Amino acid sequence: MKITICGSIAFYDQMQEIASKLKLLGHQVDLPPIEVEGETGEMISVKEYYQIRKNAKADEKWVWDKKGKAIRSHFNKIEWADFVLITNYTKNDIENYIGANTFLEMGLAFYLKKKVFLLNNIPEISFKEEILGMKPIIINNDLSKIC
Repeated sequence: MKITICGSIAFYDQMQEIASKLKLLGHQVDLPPIEVEGETGEMISVKEYYQIRKNAKADEKWVWDKKGKAIRSHFNKIEWADFVLITNYTKNDIENYIGANTFLEMGLAFYLKKKVFLLNNIPEISFKEEILGMKPIIINNDLSKIC
């Protein structure tokens, strides 16, 4: 199966670990890139870019150009995949966190009629009803449940 992993970049280390496990199970896996191009063309880690973005002002054009490009790139990965796996761990004191960008990705997968797997339970957040409507399959950290 072709799987695209989605989730907050704050969970990038966990995404890489899950990708390795899924590959050992025979799946093809895609996830966000490990590096992105910085302001002056140098490659920086996606985690460094994430920190820059969190502190960026609205007029920092290069930051938001990269963000838009990253969204489109990941949408292409979702289109390629048979399904998506959402990595949802605790973040910002929210258990099983799903942020705005990941929610967009879930919505695209749902629209494309792809299965949406959640690594953990649905978080208690304002858009829980929308997530429930997408009928994700909760695997409780058991990658063998992906089919």
